[in-house]
Amino acid sequence: MPSPEDDPAAPVVELELPLCAPPPGSAPFDLEAAVCSHGLFMMAPNRWDPASRALVRPLRLAARPSDSLLVSILGAADSLTPLDQSSILEQVRRMLRLGEEDGRAVAEFQSMHAVAREAGFGRIFRSPTLFEDMVKCILLCNCQWTRTLSMSAALCDLQLELRCSSSTERFQSRTPPIRECKRKRSNKRNVRVKLETKFAKDELVCLEDPNLATGTSNDTTNQQTYENSFSLLSATSETGSTAEVSLDHSELKLGNGLCLEDCGGDFPIPEELANLDEDFLAKRCNLGYRAKRIVMLARSIVEGKVCLENFEGICKMSEPALEGLSATPSSYERLNEELSTISGFGPFTRANVLMCMGFFHMIPADTETIRHLKQFHKRKSTISSIQKELNDIYGKYAPFQFLAYWFELWGFYDKQFGKISDMEPINYGLFTASYLKKAIANS
Repeated sequence: MPSPEDDPAAPVVELELPLCAPPPGSAPFDLEAAVCSHGLFMMAPNRWDPASRALVRPLRLAARPSDSLLVSILGAADSLTPLDQSSILEQVRRMLRLGEEDGRAVAEFQSMHAVAREAGFGRIFRSPTLFEDMVKCILLCNCQWTRTLSMSAALCDLQLELRCSSSTERFQSRTPPIRECKRKRSNKRNVRVKLETKFAKDELVCLEDPNLATGTSNDTTNQQTYENSFSLLSATSETGSTAEVSLDHSELKLGNGLCLEDCGGDFPIPEELANLDEDFLAKRCNLGYRAKRIVMLARSIVEGKVCLENFEGICKMSEPALEGLSATPSSYERLNEELSTISGFGPFTRANVLMCMGFFHMIPADTETIRHLKQFHKRKSTISSIQKELNDIYGKYAPFQFLAYWFELWGFYDKQFGKISDMEPINYGLFTASYLKKAIANS
């Protein structure tokens, strides 16, 4: 596909993603805070650009027939159906937790935690689909963070190879070469979410921070900047003109000249993994024993043995029961039991998946949790005693114990490694315990 500079007349479709007005007492939506809130944002195919404060990633089109963020889609005016538009917006909404229940949960947590409210913290970044979250939670287990990142990137590289191949047969016998990806970054800032068409079925998505349109720093003026930015966007949408916030082609550095190989692949879907050979997948993506679990999960979904729509339906069934909560403990117990029947989903993995689904009363505990409690709270915890310690410390924030814990832990990382949203992606591999010890020793 030609770059925007090669085709300045490329049609642009603009979609509006409504943002609910922040409930009284809660901070306004902040893209940077919503994205750079969990290690999932560092995992491929997500790409956060610290210069432009933009998140870029492919999204799938539909497989079948107040304030707002503005979504622009380049080169898809004739092919983007209403279902495609709805599918794209729903995936963005899920990643950033922009649903009404999410907003109420954020407001209730921030009413308990004034410091988190001042920081605009409360939305934990997640993937556009539950399947991607589930696989990435498997990748988080029993390995170093650098390997987690490389496994996620390898799966996306493999997805590109699969998409470029007319058959999956060759992927069962040999490892295809990994393509090098050269990515350009933008030093420009722009008030919009850009969804740039790169593939027949995928979209490259760029989410940019509205607060940065005026060059305003993260201070007390942010709320006014936020309101003004989106007031302008709403006005342009109503008049049908985008001249005031039009995107100069010179600013499209993130998408400029990107061909299929440059963009990299999307995260695989169940249908792309279900027929792969487990040994090939383990070798190709360095997954080890995780390959079998991922393939089994994909096959179970394709064969209808596991229905992710039902999982998300259970999560939503009891939402009205407790005002301000995205899910209830009873639905948590049902989902926890369902997940426990799937191979590879032990307590830690299940807790992470359920956190991604909107349950924040349970804290996934591992050795990093023990380290944090020892260093930050002077608690000598063990795996057997950790949940009691967590309840003692964070119980007052129920049912948002995880949000309180994660705000504290993420802030600690931010202090030791430097502002996380300013980190270049090449440095994400430094986000390890060994480098943390060095940072602490040098602080």
